[in-house]
Amino acid sequence: MTRLIKAALALVLLVAGATAATAQTRELTLDEEYMLQRISQHNTEIRTMAGRFVQVDSQGGRTEGVFWLKRPNHIRFRYGPPSREEIISQGRGFYVINREERSQYAYNQEHVPLRQVLGDEVNLMTSNLTDVVMSETHVSVSLVDDTPIGTVQVSLIFERETLDLAQWSLIEPSGVETTFSIYDTQKNIDIPDSYFYIDPTYSQVQR
Repeated sequence: MTRLIKAALALVLLVAGATAATAQTRELTLDEEYMLQRISQHNTEIRTMAGRFVQVDSQGGRTEGVFWLKRPNHIRFRYGPPSREEIISQGRGFYVINREERSQYAYNQEHVPLRQVLGDEVNLMTSNLTDVVMSETHVSVSLVDDTPIGTVQVSLIFERETLDLAQWSLIEPSGVETTFSIYDTQKNIDIPDSYFYIDPTYSQVQR
């Protein structure tokens, strides 16, 4: 598995952590609680989304691509050249696709809790919050979450005016930090189910 795919898997885990039903460790002010409720409701109402992403790791590596999200339980990350890999979830698992090798390998949904971010509801109030910082332009939500790769430290950045998720970053148990930004997004557009199709002729491999 390439480094960029490992990072993307970790990023999916961190977003899932943002909606996981874990105990809250940070007592919120009334203003913070109100803002998180607004952000949660706004993002729940986004049923589909497409856009571009930039992924940057702590070694300075930078990769770009496009993504499609469709609630519930569908997401696709397609990395730009020279990569030929994609990440696709259809709600039954999480698949890494190599278009050049015409291969696929899967992670069980229970090992990649993607269903929690792709479900019908986003609820930041049930996250394992450690801090909330509100500026004039952005809201930063920090949390920690126990995932299959270990405990990760997470930062989610939302635009204060639009309430949209703009960026998230994580620090993995190994100390590697990865930042993922999205832009040129379109929301609540028609995305056919065929966008999440996995060619059944691709060989299944074990990694």
